[in-house]
Amino acid sequence: MRALVVDHGKAGPVRFADVDEPVPSISEALVEIRHIGLNFGELNYVHQWPAGAVHGHDASGVVVRAAADGSGPPVGTRVALGMSSHAWAERVAAGPASLGTVPEGVDLADAAALGIAGVTAFRVLRKRSLLARNVLITGASGGVGHFAVQLAALAGARVTALVGSPERAAGLRELGADRVLTDLAEAGDRFDLVLDTVGGPLLARAWNLLAEGGTIHLVGYSSGEDTTFPSGSLFGFGEPRSITTYGDMTPTSGDLTDLLGLMAAGRLTAPVGLRGRWQDLDDAVRALFARKVHGKIVLDVL
Repeated sequence: MRALVVDHGKAGPVRFADVDEPVPSISEALVEIRHIGLNFGELNYVHQWPAGAVHGHDASGVVVRAAADGSGPPVGTRVALGMSSHAWAERVAAGPASLGTVPEGVDLADAAALGIAGVTAFRVLRKRSLLARNVLITGASGGVGHFAVQLAALAGARVTALVGSPERAAGLRELGADRVLTDLAEAGDRFDLVLDTVGGPLLARAWNLLAEGGTIHLVGYSSGEDTTFPSGSLFGFGEPRSITTYGDMTPTSGDLTDLLGLMAAGRLTAPVGLRGRWQDLDDAVRALFARKVHGKIVLDVL
């Protein structure tokens, strides 16, 4: 079968290859993949995976063989794969812990956009009550950012979305952002929670805008820059402030089910900024790295 595998050469980060068919364990279903969702991290840091390995974590498709032990969804079930392994292939063996059943009315392509981005935003924002709290989402035009803006607004937060340019602000107010900024100097308020996908100098600036008792959750470092905190900036009186790293890869089935339920109810939309065929992967990767895509990239497996 065809799959996208890790390529450490100049032609990378991934390439098409013929690979062996997956052999499901007794508790795994065989899923025919219809769509894959790309993420910046898994492509930008591809050196962390072995060359030749089937890559990717997010996808959606249909169960063509149920798990032999009777666990998981039956044949014909439409499913989303989130934070799974080796997901960018024509067929994938997956256990029930990484599968979410896609309800009627939810497009399979939209379900492929959930995965890492949707689950990350969901888990971070459920860490504390957000009702009437000030929440800052950095990198708000990306996949995590689009989901985070919607979910924070649903939870009753006052949402400030930070983007890199005015062009990347499109649609964020419609998703629930109360304010969309291109410079933190315009913020004015202090924030109870910051979901940061950027890192670098921006992180230090966000720290200075954190309210007493507030928390910054680090879910990415797309800037690729180091963060330097000025002397004394990490000391303060009042309720403790904190910075928390976040990279939870525990089973995603329950979170996917909750997110898909919100999508089915019309309360959450998939931030698909580019839709294409997986044969056009190279163009999609270039657009992703050039920051030309608002939201997620979903490719159809044809």
